[in-house]
Amino acid sequence: MTARIAIDCMGGDHGPSVTVPAALRFLDEHQGTSLLLVGQQDALKPFLAARREDSRLRIVHASEVVGMDESPALALRNKKNSSMRVAINLVKEGEADACVSAGNTGALMAISRFVLKMLPGIERPAICTAIPTASGHTHMLDLGANVDCTPEHLLQFGIMGAMLVSAIEHKERPSVGLLNIGEEEIKGNEAVKAAAELLRGSGLNFVGNVEGDGIYKGEADVIVCDGFVGNVALKTSEGLAQMLASSLKAEFTRSWLTRLAALIAMPVLNRFKKRFDHRRYNGAVLLGLKGISVKSHGSADSLAFGFAIARAWEAAENRVIERIAAKIQESAPAATAGETT
Repeated sequence: MTARIAIDCMGGDHGPSVTVPAALRFLDEHQGTSLLLVGQQDALKPFLAARREDSRLRIVHASEVVGMDESPALALRNKKNSSMRVAINLVKEGEADACVSAGNTGALMAISRFVLKMLPGIERPAICTAIPTASGHTHMLDLGANVDCTPEHLLQFGIMGAMLVSAIEHKERPSVGLLNIGEEEIKGNEAVKAAAELLRGSGLNFVGNVEGDGIYKGEADVIVCDGFVGNVALKTSEGLAQMLASSLKAEFTRSWLTRLAALIAMPVLNRFKKRFDHRRYNGAVLLGLKGISVKSHGSADSLAFGFAIARAWEAAENRVIERIAAKIQESAPAATAGETT
């Protein structure tokens, strides 16, 4: 399969100065793919001036741009020729297998859901991304799309996350954990306890409740939670990582002796930095849609945006949508129980 990726080149804090170089580097590293660069032609062409003609690369003109602070409703209603909307339309029309944007998260979610529609049996989309752990990484969802969730929604998130991990990491039965305030079955609110019962009977490799520290211990391949809890956990983790990095830098630059210690420790520090570099985990998949839509951090640099493109490519190459649809159909009685109540 030759994956075709549509890229919203105008989205994010930096626009084409980041998205186009990242796209070109990805194209050079992945011969079995083609890219559609979506955006204002005059803004994109300067970044392609030194590029030789390539049949795997095409510019798709879009006259409008969705602002980072723009209302999702207004972006959906008024900007039908935005680079974000055109990129998503390419997926809908079958011209692309996935799209990537670093633009406004709310607008991307709203437009993706409106254009691509939901898979049968899935009531709400969920934001899923990889998070580093002591033993590698885990995938966590939802990270902010759904503040209030029913037990059935959490079950659907578990199914979608498991199918994503199964597809891109080639794990036959990835483990699924439910984020909770304790490991015991009696812990949690009523929705979480009911979700645990549904997950136990789902046929997934459900390992039970996982506490917050269990995320980073790598206790499960997939961590399920509602969007409120997931987003708070994610932002708290990012804030802690930034604090530790700045504190470590301050301590190593405190005196000539600590600078010398930093020089000696540099190989270890560099490996540590690479292992937990947040840029390498950039790219959140909006699961539950009839097409692949990937959200990059708005502040992503070229390296980080390249990893977001890679997430979209992996999902397309491994047919994540088809796997989710098949598993949801197989689990239909439990996964959609809430639809008739």
